[in-house]
Order: sequence, then C-alpha cells, then structure tokens
Amino acid sequence: MRRSQRPSPSSGDPDPLPCAHGGPAHGLPGNLPAELNRFVGREDELADLARLLEESRLVTVVGVGGVGKTRLVSTAAALLEKRYCDGVWLVELSAVHDPELLEHALVDALGLTDHTSRPPRTTLLEHCAERRLLLVIDGFEHLVDSCAELVRDLLRRAPRLRVLAAGRLPLELDGEALYPLATMTDEDALRLFAERATAVQPEFRLTERTRGAAQELCRRLDGIPLALELAAGRLRALSTDQVLERLDDRFRLLTGGSRSAPARHQTLRTAIGWSHELCAPEQRLLWSRLSVFAGQFDLEAVEYICSGSDLPAESVLDVLSGLLAQSIVLREDSAAGTRYRMLDTVREYGAEWLAATGDTERLRRRHRDWFLGLATWCELDWFSPRQGEVAARAESELPNLRRAMECSLERPEEAHLAQYLAGTLWFLWIGCGRLSEGRRWLDHVLEEETPYDSSRLKALWVLGYVAVLQGDPVAAISALTECREEADLVGDATASAYAVHRTGCLALVTDDTTRAQELLHDALGRYRELGELNSNVLMAQVELAMAVGFRGELDRAVTICEEVRDICEDHGERWALSYALFVLAFAALQRGRPARARELLGESLSISHAFHDLLGTVLSLELLALVTVVEGDAAEAALLQGAAEQIWPSVGLPLFGSAHYGAPRARCEELARHELGEERYTSQRRAGGKLGADAVVARALAGRPGKQRDDADSGAPEAPGPQPEAGKTRKPAASPASGRGGPERW
Repeated sequence: MRRSQRPSPSSGDPDPLPCAHGGPAHGLPGNLPAELNRFVGREDELADLARLLEESRLVTVVGVGGVGKTRLVSTAAALLEKRYCDGVWLVELSAVHDPELLEHALVDALGLTDHTSRPPRTTLLEHCAERRLLLVIDGFEHLVDSCAELVRDLLRRAPRLRVLAAGRLPLELDGEALYPLATMTDEDALRLFAERATAVQPEFRLTERTRGAAQELCRRLDGIPLALELAAGRLRALSTDQVLERLDDRFRLLTGGSRSAPARHQTLRTAIGWSHELCAPEQRLLWSRLSVFAGQFDLEAVEYICSGSDLPAESVLDVLSGLLAQSIVLREDSAAGTRYRMLDTVREYGAEWLAATGDTERLRRRHRDWFLGLATWCELDWFSPRQGEVAARAESELPNLRRAMECSLERPEEAHLAQYLAGTLWFLWIGCGRLSEGRRWLDHVLEEETPYDSSRLKALWVLGYVAVLQGDPVAAISALTECREEADLVGDATASAYAVHRTGCLALVTDDTTRAQELLHDALGRYRELGELNSNVLMAQVELAMAVGFRGELDRAVTICEEVRDICEDHGERWALSYALFVLAFAALQRGRPARARELLGESLSISHAFHDLLGTVLSLELLALVTVVEGDAAEAALLQGAAEQIWPSVGLPLFGSAHYGAPRARCEELARHELGEERYTSQRRAGGKLGADAVVARALAGRPGKQRDDADSGAPEAPGPQPEAGKTRKPAASPASGRGGPERW
C-alpha cells in the first residue's frame, strides 16, 4: 500500500546499526551530486522505495527512457541518507562500455585507492564486507549480465549492503524487488511542466487560457518527465499552443536538453533511441510493427498482425516478453483480460522505423483485417452468455477499431469495409452507450459512394436505429426508407426486415402505437422466415410489448416479455433482458405491486449500468422515481427525477418527446410536487442533478427499505395509464448476426 507522504531523511529509519568504523559518522560519506533544480512530484514513489529498501536488499527501478528513473533513485537515496552511516554512493555506468571496466567504475565511485596487484573485485568485496552503505547503480542495462554477477557477489559477501538500481532491464537476481516506474500523474506532469516553463520563461503562468493547452501537451507527451522538460525548454521561442501544434514531429521538436544532463537525455530521440539500441534485432522488428496498434492490444492480435517469415508466430511471445522486460511495452490487466500497450512516444519511434522499412501499409491492412474479424466475432457472440466479455473487449479495442475504419476510408475501393465495420458495431454504439460516436462514424462512412451491398444497407439501418434513439426522426426515416427501398431492389431480405423493424421503433417513440404494432408484427414475421434469433429479434418483441402495453393490453405485454425472459435465460442474453424486465416492472406498477416493480427495476438497472447503456439506465431511473413516490417517499422520487434529467442530454431527446414515455415522469412530478410543495420539490430535483450516474445508480440499487411497502399495501396513487416509464425497451441496432430491436421504450 502506498504511503501518501514523502519520506523525510530520518522518518521511519530503522534502528541504526553500528558502523564498521565503530560509530555513526558526523559528516556522512558519499558522492551524491547536489541537485540543480527542484524535484517535482512522485511523493508516492519515494515512499514506496523507502519501504522496499527496508524489505529488500536489492531494489531495481525499471522503466522506459526519459521516465525519470535516475532522478527518482537519486532523490530517494538523498532522503534516506541518514540510514547509512557508511554513505550513499552513486555509480553512473552509462559511459562505461567495456564490461571489464565495470569493477573499476565501482572502485572509482566509492573513492577507493589500492596500489596492490589485487583484482578490483577483491577490493570492493573487502571494502563493503562490514559496511552499512547504499549503492545506487544507474544506467547498467548495456552491461546487465556483468553488473548482475557483480551485484550478486557483493550482496552475498556484504550483509549490510543495500543496492538501489535504475535501468531499463531488471538484474534478475534472487531477492530483487522490481519497481516498474510509471509515467507521471496528470497533476504531477502539469506541475513539472509549469515549473520548468517558469525557469526558461519567468512570466509563464498557468492561467485559464494556457492551462488547457498545457494539460493537452502533458497528455500527448505521456507524462514522460524528459519530454516535458524538453517541451518547456522550447518556450524560449514558442508558445505552449505552438509547441502543441508541432508535436506530430516530436522527435525533431524535443531537443536541446540541459548541457548538464547525460548525453542520452539531450534529446527525446536519443533517450528512446538508447532503448532501441539495447534491443535485439527481432525485438526492434516487433517494436516497429507494434506501432500499428492504437491503445491496448492482446497477444493473439500481435501474433497474427506482426508475425511473418522473419518473425515466426511461435516466437512472438518470447520477443514480446523481452520488450516488456525493457519497459518498451507495458502490461495492463483489465476486464478484457491481460492487455499490452506502448506509450505514444515509444509508438511513434517505432512507427518511424516501420516507415523506413516500407512496410507500413501492409501492416496497417493486416491490422484492419484482424479487427474486422474481431468485430464480426463480437457481434455473433453478443447473443450468448459471453455478452459481458464482448462488451469489455469491444470497449478496450475501440481505439483499434477506429483506426481500422480510418484505414478502410483511405481508399475508395475499401470504403465498404468501413461501412461493414460501423454497422457491425451496432452493439457497441447502442448496447454500450456510445450513440453519439456511433452516429458520427455511420454518417461518415455513408458519405462514401458505394454499391448497395449488404455492408451499406446494414450501415443504413443501424444509422436509422441510432437516430431513432437520439430523437432525430427526420434522419431516422430518411436512412430507413433508403435502406428498405434499396434492399427490396437488390433482394436483401435481411436488411429489409431490419429496416421494417427500426421503422416500427420510430413509430413507437413517436406515439403511433397502431402503426408500431403493425410494423413490429411484420418484422417479427420476416425474422421467423429468415431464421433470425438474436438480441435484435428479442428487442423487437419487447418493443411490441411496449406498443400493446401503451394501448392498455398489459396481460399481452407481460406474456410477450415473459417469453423473452425465458429465451434470454436459455441463451445467457442480458442486454435485451434488461428491457424485458423494465416492461414487466411497468406492468407490475400498473397492477398496484410497487415492491415487485422495484425488484424488477433493480435487476434491469443493474444490467443496463453494467453495460454502460445510458438509455436503459435512464429509463429505469424514470420509472423507479414513480415507484418511489407511489411507495411514499416523494423526496427521493424528486431526487431520482433530477438525476435522470441530467443523463438524458447524453442520450438524446428526453423521453423521445413521447407522451407515452413521458407519462410516468409527469405522474411522478404531479405526486411529488403535491407532497413536497414547489420549493422542496425543486430543491430535491436540483440535488439529484448534482449526482453522477454511478452515484445515483448505487443509491437506487441500495433501495429505501424504510419507505417501501408490501404488495398488499397498494393504496397509493396508481401510475398513469399509457406509461412509458418502466417499459421503455429499446436499444439495439444492427447486425443480422446479433439482434436487437430499435427504438423501443415506453
């Protein structure tokens, strides 16, 4: 567990051991250089190193070039100096190229003089044997084997010796405590940039005008201290905005480091290039090929995209492990499993090498093809017990999926692949709460003139579905009409069925329940003829239940949704289930069973929130507010209404502008205002608007047991007749292989 405070030189020191010369020194020996500027941030890291040096005799800080390893270990050693009565000694090895000179470098650093013919290792071992000292070894990676052997012997022969090492590789010795150094936090990075900027431009200040550019600069430079200091140095001639504009060529821009800095830290290219020189040929090759990824990636993708005759797939894991050991590649464990990533600066260095080989286009297309396949698999697997895994995987791969679409749009003859990908990702746009981004991509890919094949038609009905959910009926009917007409012309029965379905959704949210019922019946019949069964088909059923429920046929709505629930349980489907539960909750409330409605809404809300499905989440909250006021807690109901009100702008038109969907909200507001009075109702609603989605969902799921009533206790006012609240079931969009219904909600 990290300590939040920076360790002071004496805080937490162990009981001092007697020094080799009989007592503590008054003037502590050592050779740590005085710092020329202030060390910024890294309080947690300093505390970690202090703790680790209490627990282990060898601590190695590893990280990519420029991340601040040298400065961190030097600062940590200075703060801990009083623990070591025989001194803290820094050994800088970056300038030592001959392994045979390694021992001499340590002898020189320790200030030892020996005129005998004894080997320098003997001198070192004898000197350190009984001394309590800290040896700080920096820049050893190019001598890692020889250095590891020497450190091992020293630690074995000198029981009071401790070693703090900093390099791009671990020493891989027994008892070594590894400390991978991450880049700086956003806050620390901004502090460092501002302080170094002030040093070169005394009038520099973080103001409302400059803060945004400075924060973006820190983000794009990955919080790498060296890069931030070099960028600050450019403020002698450029503004922060100008530096930011020139970051596309960061290796040319970020030069001119301090003359007092080591040569490898004079420019960003040299710092990263030093790591490149340490790599074996196959590691350099993989590094360059990994540059085609955006964001995170996994081993399977690397093995497919980056392998070849010069890098067999079976060797990729070992080569990747080497890059991980050198901190060129970082490992991250997430909901989608073990993932890897490179800092943008490291990726761009690799991209330059890939471009120099002339292999960029081939690798980009292999990357695009892999993620086309991944999207196809995710859509198929969406209708399965692995739905949650699919959502997590798609979210983590989103940067790569975007890059794949961009790649396909670069050539007119490949634009249909971008359309296929944008349409296939309907489950991500709609099921995982990314309507706005989905709309952007769908509009963009459909600007390209392509034949009306299955890819374009699919993108059209998915666009129509997204537009329906956003409350944009003009765009929705335009896309859906075009899709249906062209699908009928080319004989694409699947696209035609989806267009009919989404048009039924549009009718539902625009309160034309008669037409919605007709179109959804038609679509379900077409799906049966095609043999379609997926989340979209189930959503069509839920939407049909909403349509008949709005018309007062509660028994029929319940029958339809109970069938959907059974199918969902058989197939492990959760997303469509959340909407079926919403409709069942709506019916339970209409029948005077608020406790049952709350139970069903709790499960529905939990599922929607887990998928980041804002539409399902906000519909459940709207209905739950009505349940809450019916149960007698008008203040909590008003708060839930305020929270829902703040979520709608991220979805689209609140309640689709529908009277049916809006009925529960109107009834809740009427009851709550009557109970609380105008002033308190407004105050509670305003308080709800300040809650984030996570907070309000947690609050809603926790329930209000003191206020709830039993089902028998249903003397509270009834919910409105054609209520949309709990029944809004709409969502999915698009791919014949997965399913989901369009604009469904009530």
